[in-house]
Amino acid sequence: MATEFASKAAQVQLSESPKNIGFALCALTSLFFMWGFITCLNDILIPYLKGAFQLSYTQAMLVQFCFFGAYVIVSIPAGNLVSKIGFQKGIVFGLFIAALGCVMFVPAAVIGLYEVFLLALFVLASGITLLQVSANPYVSALGKPETAPSRLTLTQAFNSLGTTIAPFFGAYLLFSGQDSVSSGAEAVQAPYLLLAAILGVLALVFSALKLPKLVESQDEHPKSTRPLTDHPHLILGTIGIFLYVGAEVSIGSFLVSFLHQPSIAGLNEAEAAKLIAYYWGGAMVGRFIGAAVMQKIAGGKVLAFNAAVSMSMIVFAVNQTGAIAMWAMLSVGLFNSIMFPTIFSLAISGLGKDASRGSGLLCLAIVGGAIIPILQGLLADNIGLQGSFFLPAACYIFIAYFGLWGCHKKSIKEIAQ
Repeated sequence: MATEFASKAAQVQLSESPKNIGFALCALTSLFFMWGFITCLNDILIPYLKGAFQLSYTQAMLVQFCFFGAYVIVSIPAGNLVSKIGFQKGIVFGLFIAALGCVMFVPAAVIGLYEVFLLALFVLASGITLLQVSANPYVSALGKPETAPSRLTLTQAFNSLGTTIAPFFGAYLLFSGQDSVSSGAEAVQAPYLLLAAILGVLALVFSALKLPKLVESQDEHPKSTRPLTDHPHLILGTIGIFLYVGAEVSIGSFLVSFLHQPSIAGLNEAEAAKLIAYYWGGAMVGRFIGAAVMQKIAGGKVLAFNAAVSMSMIVFAVNQTGAIAMWAMLSVGLFNSIMFPTIFSLAISGLGKDASRGSGLLCLAIVGGAIIPILQGLLADNIGLQGSFFLPAACYIFIAYFGLWGCHKKSIKEIAQ
């Protein structure tokens, strides 16, 4: 799940011409891999904790609510902190906070309280948020401005690699090949302690590295005071980001339960968890395909097509049984691939001086990853798991509208000009 703090990235520059740009980019790429890995691990953690604590679907989705809620609550304070302590120290601090969140899984398992797990997830996500606020601007600044999108795309590919590998890691260590989840939540201790150790080592490494220094650039132009509501396509794009992130996260969160159903695949949790790699791996492959396709076809049309196919695949999957339903649902990941960057770029197109504020608004819309899964959980508890998937399907209807028409909406002032 791609997240780009473009507003912050646009405001920094290198304080000097470094000689080790390649090394710095390689080091930063490891961070993108780690937070993709950790974020996707939630999809395995949800069914595990659901079984361990006998939770309803709604209660289980609090995992994503706490995790993605941290993005909204922490992102602005994190930006202010980074401005004071610097980008490299922000990375180190973010790694230590994320490691602390992982360590908190141990007392959570010992105490046996679901609420403590949710607190640990919030702390972990807070560290990841600080990492993103610090690392994304670094990647943008390490090179020519015109090639910044290319560098972010490359690092996001490693983020996707993390999301593809995580299901195998989670399935092996959390479920250990068992047919079902046993009572208790002790199995989370080993994998999250391992993650804490890796994050701690990375923190020490980044504290010792001599990375190029970044400074906040001085904007020579006066700040715009124009209301963001004067840009209808930006507001519609914000709704699109909210719905896209919500749908993508929600589908991933329910996949293990969906594949576990006898009418679909009848897989145990360990087998189903491994198949989630196809969902997130499809997103990784789709980014490369989409980048090539959008050289020839307008981004809005590609976005609308992918949204229509995603909606169709979900509707088809919930009305079918067996392997065909399973692969139809997993294929949605492939078509999700280009949605975040495409919606983002279409939404900020033509904003001029308002681009920075518009980017910040779009980033806040990531809270959809906290809200939509909760709503689908409520539906699953009341009308059944199959029927609940019509919620993410409906999200894609709006995204298709935005790609075809919404991204072209102009305010009355813009039309007059």
